Amino acid sequence: MNMNIQKAKEQLVKVIEKARVHLYKPIQIAEILRRDRIEKDINLSDLETYRNQSKKWRDVICLQFLGRTSTSSARYQDDVFNENAIPPAVLEVLGKENREKNGIVEAYIYKRFEQRFTQMSAGLDYCQTHNEKNFKLNEFLSLFWNEAGLKRSIDKIYEIVVYSLFSAIVDILEVSISVSYNENKTDILQEFEDFAERVIQLSAKQPKISLKAQINRVGVTNAADRGLDMWANFGLAIQIKHLSLTEELAENIVSSVSSDRIVIICKEAEEKIIVSLLNQIGWKSKIQSIITESDLLNWYEKALRGKYSNELGNRVLQNLIEEIKVEFPATNAAEFSKFLKERNYEKLVDKNW
Repeated sequence: MNMNIQKAKEQLVKVIEKARVHLYKPIQIAEILRRDRIEKDINLSDLETYRNQSKKWRDVICLQFLGRTSTSSARYQDDVFNENAIPPAVLEVLGKENREKNGIVEAYIYKRFEQRFTQMSAGLDYCQTHNEKNFKLNEFLSLFWNEAGLKRSIDKIYEIVVYSLFSAIVDILEVSISVSYNENKTDILQEFEDFAERVIQLSAKQPKISLKAQINRVGVTNAADRGLDMWANFGLAIQIKHLSLTEELAENIVSSVSSDRIVIICKEAEEKIIVSLLNQIGWKSKIQSIITESDLLNWYEKALRGKYSNELGNRVLQNLIEEIKVEFPATNAAEFSKFLKERNYEKLVDKNW
């Protein structure tokens, strides 16, 4: 391999390693290279011949094997073509190699994709093969910390861990919320009667309703998002911060979430730093509480093996399993193997790839 292709491969590897588990950007690169090799109707040196169309080519693959597509902004998705990622000049070098070796770069990307999902299945397997007696949160988390390919998705794992516990406890406590209006404002209610009934489900005949309390995950978010992770219908906003928090990120957390009751979940080492930062920027009053990883370990221990484990334990583990399946859809191994064979990727072997 000459220096040009070596450098191009290094940039491709960097994009793959930085990508979250779904590998949207690497898949987009693979489909651009395939289009160039098979259809020959794009010019790799001219970004506009494939910038937008390539998202559609990528989405076909993502829907087939992930059941979803990228929800990131167009600007964030286009970052894949930045100079520090895979700009046209790098694509040209990769394209030449890919054409000369019958799709070797495409094959490399999809084999890395297969490897990433094999790793992710280990987390699901751990949940499915352990029960309330032997599930240990620190062991589960270590599966992701110890796999380089999964570290980029550790924030989503923390979200799932927090949601699974919090949701189970709120459910088991049968928390409810009462919604009512000031009966001195009945005239205004009657003026906006259709709004009141359709939006807040109140009327002069029904001045109060009771709702089941719920905690909800916002869902799949952009890799660049720094906002809300979870919200509750009783006014709580939850932000997961397992990594270092800078003043800029602290400002983003508070400014992007309108709630005055924010819960931040972080590592022990970050707690004092977070409190200091929030005090510096004058937003400590917006934070209801800061929860650390040791709190989560303690609460999981109680939920799984404590006094009320019979009521809570299985519910927490089932939440974990369901949320992992939703967040990281398991690619059907047989279907993906068929895909590799149909594209002749399985037979492509090159010591440099």
